[in-house]
Amino acid sequence: MKAFIARQPIFTQHKSILGYELLCRSGPENFFTASNDPEASIAAVDDVFLFGLNQLTQGRLAFINCTREFLVRDYLTLLPRDLVVAEILESVRPDAECLDACRRLKSAGYRLALDDFVDTPDAQPFVELADFIKVDFQTTSPPEIERLAREFAPRKIDLIAERVETHEMFKQGVKLGYVYFQGYFFCRPQMVERRDVPAHKMNYVRILQEVNRTELDLKEIGQVIKREASLAYRLLRYLNSPAFALRTEVHSIPHALSLLGESGVRKWVSLVTVAAMGEDKPGELVMLPLVRARFCELLAPLAGMRQHENDLFLMGLLSAMDAILDMPLAKVLAEVPVKSEIKESLLGRPGRFRSVYEIVMNYEAGMWEEVSRFAAQLKINEEKVPDLYMSALDWGKEITVGIPTPVAK
Repeated sequence: MKAFIARQPIFTQHKSILGYELLCRSGPENFFTASNDPEASIAAVDDVFLFGLNQLTQGRLAFINCTREFLVRDYLTLLPRDLVVAEILESVRPDAECLDACRRLKSAGYRLALDDFVDTPDAQPFVELADFIKVDFQTTSPPEIERLAREFAPRKIDLIAERVETHEMFKQGVKLGYVYFQGYFFCRPQMVERRDVPAHKMNYVRILQEVNRTELDLKEIGQVIKREASLAYRLLRYLNSPAFALRTEVHSIPHALSLLGESGVRKWVSLVTVAAMGEDKPGELVMLPLVRARFCELLAPLAGMRQHENDLFLMGLLSAMDAILDMPLAKVLAEVPVKSEIKESLLGRPGRFRSVYEIVMNYEAGMWEEVSRFAAQLKINEEKVPDLYMSALDWGKEITVGIPTPVAK
């Protein structure tokens, strides 16, 4: 059975990345109960988690959901202790066998997190072993959120605020003493009042539109880039970097465009444009639209929309522009002429493009039933989707090598 794995970032107070919670549709038990052969069991975990860890987390911590069965059978010890955190699900009860398993993990140097924490007497045995406690900001009352901060911060247990959806929630959590944050707050605009796109960023949006037209006019693209000095500098600096491995130094914009070729122009100009617009944003936010764009593009042939690959790529790129530009997405789209089908899809209206977008967004969030529903609508073989997601992640990491992103202090 194909394993479906997505990820959700966990941020520090300064919006740098602590790690990622891995969201899996096929839990570890599916693989272990499929065979009584211990070697087959180890190979299954190795394939799904170990080789995927660096691919999914880039060397950062992986928070892995653990059921009771996973804990008592010591399956987590198959994974390196410095790369994983055992996230104990709220459904796990602290019976003697389970607590013994948790103590073995702690003795071996593994870290434990309590998911969707509710402060009850039953939870106390786990609290004594916990390194992280995750508090759901959507379902926990504000007074309780504040009380938990007062209770656990002095005990050197790091509090993780999860399902943080707005910057207001994020700022409140920081004020109360929460150390880490998980949710889509970084994907939402910090300012949503009516405002104009800054002139230089508007140029970037127009360039995005230009490089994703069906027919490219390289001469016109060159002129547009020349008019935006910061973008021209970024493009030349990147192409002259070791990451691109050109055998000749690039001296001009026309020279750069001729070396890139049509496909390269579309992708690399889009890359440096998004990076430029997100220069004051967390690196994960810069990466997000690139991965979405590539994911949309890869889904196009499976959805019978190969002729719309460029349109879907642009749709993915534009999907996070509200957060990057700190303004509502509808206003961003009003500022630049994009195809009506792209605009309608991004604004939530039904259509073919929207169904592709739903697959991407729901996969990202680990909403597996919705992924299945929209894949069926488009007659996409669902088992091919995970490989496309991993390919999009790899592509995003590959092309951002050498592109500077903000580092939180």
